[in-house]
Amino acid sequence: MLCYWGAQVREGFGLPDKVKHVNDGIICVCPKSEIQEMSAGKCFVGFIRNGKVSVLKLRGEPNGHDGRLKSPSLKDSFRLIDCGESAAVLLTHGGNVFTNMESPLEYKPLKDLSNRHVIQISCGDQHSMALTQEGQVFVWGENSHGQLGLGEGRSGSQTPQHVQCLDGVPLAQISAGGDHSFVLSLSGVVLGWGKNSSGQLGLGDTTDRHVPTVVKSLNGKKTQFISCGGEHTATLSKGGTVFTFGSGVFGQLGHNSFKDEHLPRVVSELWGSKVSQVTCGRHHTLVLVASSKQIYSFGCGTQRQLGNGQMINQSVPSPVHLPAEFYDEYAIGKVIAGENHSFALFYKVHGNESTNLEPDQSRRIVTLDDKMIDQWVSECDSNAWKTTQKKISKVFSSAACLNGSFLKTSCDEHFQTSAEFCGLDFDLVKKSFAKLAVNKRVMSKVVETVGNATLPTSPASVEALRVYLLLPELIRVCQRQHRAKLLEVLASNIVQLNSDALKVLETYWSKLPYDCLKGLVKLFRKETSKSIGRIAVDGINLNARKRLEQLAQVLQMVYKVCCNAHNKITKSHFIINEINDLLDTLQSITEDLNNNWWLRNWNGNLQALTDLENYYDQTLKKLKSFQCIFNLEAKCRFMKNTLRQSCYQLVLRRTALLDDCFRELKKAIDQDLKGGLTVLYAEDVTYSSNVNRSDFFFNVFKELRELDSQFFMYNDNKTIFWFPSQPSVEKEKYLLLGILCGLAFNNNCVVHLPFPLALFKKLLNVKPTLQDLKEFDPVFGQSLEHVLNYSGDVLEEMEMPLTVTWDGREVELDPTNPGNIVTNSNKTEFVDNCVDYILNKSVEDVFEEFKTGFFKGCDRDLVVMFEPEELRGLLLGNEDYDWDILKQNATYEGLLSAEHLTVISFWQVFEELTSNQKKTFLLFLTGFERVPILGMSQVKMRVRNLLNSTEEHLPQALTCHSLLELPIHQSKAKLKEKLIEALNHKRGFWEE
Repeated sequence: MLCYWGAQVREGFGLPDKVKHVNDGIICVCPKSEIQEMSAGKCFVGFIRNGKVSVLKLRGEPNGHDGRLKSPSLKDSFRLIDCGESAAVLLTHGGNVFTNMESPLEYKPLKDLSNRHVIQISCGDQHSMALTQEGQVFVWGENSHGQLGLGEGRSGSQTPQHVQCLDGVPLAQISAGGDHSFVLSLSGVVLGWGKNSSGQLGLGDTTDRHVPTVVKSLNGKKTQFISCGGEHTATLSKGGTVFTFGSGVFGQLGHNSFKDEHLPRVVSELWGSKVSQVTCGRHHTLVLVASSKQIYSFGCGTQRQLGNGQMINQSVPSPVHLPAEFYDEYAIGKVIAGENHSFALFYKVHGNESTNLEPDQSRRIVTLDDKMIDQWVSECDSNAWKTTQKKISKVFSSAACLNGSFLKTSCDEHFQTSAEFCGLDFDLVKKSFAKLAVNKRVMSKVVETVGNATLPTSPASVEALRVYLLLPELIRVCQRQHRAKLLEVLASNIVQLNSDALKVLETYWSKLPYDCLKGLVKLFRKETSKSIGRIAVDGINLNARKRLEQLAQVLQMVYKVCCNAHNKITKSHFIINEINDLLDTLQSITEDLNNNWWLRNWNGNLQALTDLENYYDQTLKKLKSFQCIFNLEAKCRFMKNTLRQSCYQLVLRRTALLDDCFRELKKAIDQDLKGGLTVLYAEDVTYSSNVNRSDFFFNVFKELRELDSQFFMYNDNKTIFWFPSQPSVEKEKYLLLGILCGLAFNNNCVVHLPFPLALFKKLLNVKPTLQDLKEFDPVFGQSLEHVLNYSGDVLEEMEMPLTVTWDGREVELDPTNPGNIVTNSNKTEFVDNCVDYILNKSVEDVFEEFKTGFFKGCDRDLVVMFEPEELRGLLLGNEDYDWDILKQNATYEGLLSAEHLTVISFWQVFEELTSNQKKTFLLFLTGFERVPILGMSQVKMRVRNLLNSTEEHLPQALTCHSLLELPIHQSKAKLKEKLIEALNHKRGFWEE
């Protein structure tokens, strides 16, 4: 049965059977054949009965037929119709689309959609939408306000256009309004675009949108349906809550006002009514509460379209006056709001049949489930295999279908999908993919399809990013021969993601179950390792290098996530030792070129060998940004190979070492600083006597460390220092200090500059933490930890002010609210602000000068290869004094050998030295007092006899070569005496 009310039309719409007039202008008609679907536009109303379409021109509308019900000559069976202002769109059971854009009764198929299975259609005033089974949205018609969603500057189109930015979003519904459009995802995410003059997009403003835009205020509201009116919109949430927004001039929003609403607002009069349907007409709205068998209306009622016996506009929901006896025999199936009309479709109720209609599965995109997988597996060896392959392709070629397949529906968790929560059920993902993997034939088709799929890189909604979490789980169960291709596809698309999408994906990674994240790391590390190995062997292949770069880039992204989120996954899970093979290959080729080896073994083909050298060199330079794959040895080797060979020279006076150094650095040109360093003392310059760089850095930093230099503030036990918040020296000197430190880094010189790890974190743009503050000031750091651990009313009772006392000053941490105290609710913020003030804000100006100088003195691209701990170790060395390794690695020259009595005596004497004396010997031998970051094995000590020496001569050292020259001694006692004298010989080294 059809009930209708509103503006006058031909009685009964020409539908053959009884017509009955009931309350307040409501008319009921019982056609002989049941109405499955109907739609009302401005010019006509369309019906579908038994799959056939019939259309009636509405009275008084121009350019139509004569007002009689007519049926277009169409052989197809139809299931949906949607009417716009002057045209309608039809959808067949087979998914084909017809439209009557040229003539009201002349419906023609849309050829551009003929090869696609459409599941939903929707018409606005002058534009239309279609949703395919694979989840793609197509639009056509006018685009005066961006209602097609194709981007700014695009004109209208009479042929369907693909809205590509929606690809990957698993859509549940499409809806077209007057000049605006909406889509709804399976997780309740609402996206709108087009005209927004009255706020009908719900975005908080009246600016038109030309691309789909998420209505953020509806996130988490469990939206299940959208209806668009002329200039207003209504949404229905699970549980029956109605939100409306847009034009309210006729009261069509139901908020007891005639104002526009720019943000979604609950229709409070319907609160708790558990609305089951909502539909928007041009200027009025209808809602159905199935449980109470009641239809409510609000908005424009001047043509009786509200069905309440009045011809006025109404701003609050009021009941439609349908006779109560209808509900004994009929159930309301659907309500429809048109231009100036309203409709309700009733269906016969048989016995105890439920009045809740089942959802129409034909309107849903295809998603993967257990039943489908079981069917594929059972049909893979049957005659149905050809059809099964098409089904597999349909699901796995569509990111939208995959993204809608594994939703975490328990407790409606998928409705909470956001940039923080992906909404996936990973247990279901693993279970489903494991079942697929059992059948090799099915899995082979899945892999083939995914390998050719297009993944979303600029998605309109975060839901589209689920595919980047699903594919690694699929790849993990693939056969090994398929993994490389799929990982290449995955990596290629990940690196193309826009910055916003990539940020969300990284958040999703950080919240993955541990085994999923570990599996992701393992997949990309293993494939990156294989790619490096192949390049080291195969030679020049630019495509292979591009694949390697993409794989390594993704691995680096995951590494950063793991650094912040998963302590169980450490740096060791990322290191690829094969990078050393690549360095070995490059070094070998370079040596071959230098030694003219190419003349004999490359048939004189210098160009070929040079090209190969350049290829490996460029490959390594591309990989250097992905420091997670380099072990420390590889980083140091790369740094050594990359340093420029040019030289920067300093001429200094011994008596004014630091002042002269700063004076010269102040005049230096940035580019000159990047090369090697040569130091000359002015007193010896006529002899061209170079000073060993390590000696220079040792002495200049020794001056800087002196308390009276006033460069730093020391901690209580004078073991470590930091920048002062109130410096006593001019800021420019911190710039010069930074340059000096950069030069030490660039020249691979270990210096004694006891900064905390916080400095090296800040140089690498890593945020310092409370643990870094504890390193500098353990007492204060522990007191802040105690604050975090306090519970109950303890903090409030202590009345601790929100201030920090540092470097002799008390500072308000919240200057806008002075006098506030630390409480349980703000204690974390208080501690964070303390750390931030001490390690950042209080030294901001001084540190920025230092940082600027540091990167003047060294290559930033090389520095960022290192982790903060590594950078500190590279510059400051470590204290792992393994003297056994020093002895094991020593080599002997001249008259000396390991068995020589003098050598034996020397090592016996060395064993008897105190710990400090041994450290002094390391300084005597190498010019640095701490062990290089790679350990004592990097100290290649050489020992030879001192020429023309006697027992009275002191041992000598050439620090630039780690060369020890020993006089030939007859007694161990004499050797010990002279060695200790040499160590203390007016060099300013440690005293015993």
